[in-house]
Parts: sequence; C-alpha cells; structure tokens
Amino acid sequence: MESMIMAKQPVSMLLVEDENTNRELLYTILTKKYPDLLFQAAINGRTGLELFKTHQPDIVITDVNMPEMGGVQMAERILAIKPNTKFIVLTGDCGKNISQDSAAKGVEIDHCITKPVSFAELFAAIEQCLGEIAQQN
Repeated sequence: MESMIMAKQPVSMLLVEDENTNRELLYTILTKKYPDLLFQAAINGRTGLELFKTHQPDIVITDVNMPEMGGVQMAERILAIKPNTKFIVLTGDCGKNISQDSAAKGVEIDHCITKPVSFAELFAAIEQCLGEIAQQN
C-alpha cells in the first residue's frame, strides 16, 4: 500500500493596520525578513476578517484600535472560524484594558507589543508563533 505524502503548506500571515505608513513599513520589513511566508495585508478589522475567511492565515498581526472593526472584535470572529490562529497585537497600551477586553470576549492574545514597535520584539513573537505552529503540524 502506497503512503500519500502531503505537501506542507507554507505558513501564512495577515497584517491588519489602519495607518497606511505603519502598514506599508511593517509589510515591507516582514516580507523581506520572512520570504517563505505568505502575506496578506488589510486596512481595518472588517477587511481583515474578509481576507481571513478567504486565506485562513496561521498568524494575525493586528492593531487594536481601528475604524469599522477593532482588533479584539476581529480576533473573536476569527477564532470562531479557526481556533488555533496565533495573534500578535500591536497597540499603544498593552496594559490591563487590552487583557480585560480580550479575556472578557474569550480571545487569547499570544503576544502584545507596544507601539512604537520594537522589531526585535516583533520578530521574537513571530518566531515563537512559528515554533508553536511547527509543533502542531
């Protein structure tokens, strides 16, 4: 009996940031740092959710405060679709408010990074998420 070998799907990432300059900078740096990942970018939570439904990325990097739909609300809806999605939140305040808001909605945030973003911290968070995804597969 022949065994079927499944091709490993590349890890994918969704970046959701409403501020154009920040989104473009992050997208450029991340696609250069992680050329083997598949990337999508969205301008707000609503667009991010639609892209998620289409591409179902493994990691979502999102701002919290955005027009139309915030990051925590988007995360809540994404986790209902794909519960093992990893979330890295970028915000001006990683304090008690974010923790309480996400916990109240049953949303588990894997990493919270305060703006202005430290790329060393962001890369470390991504590396940890990639390691956890590799263990799941």
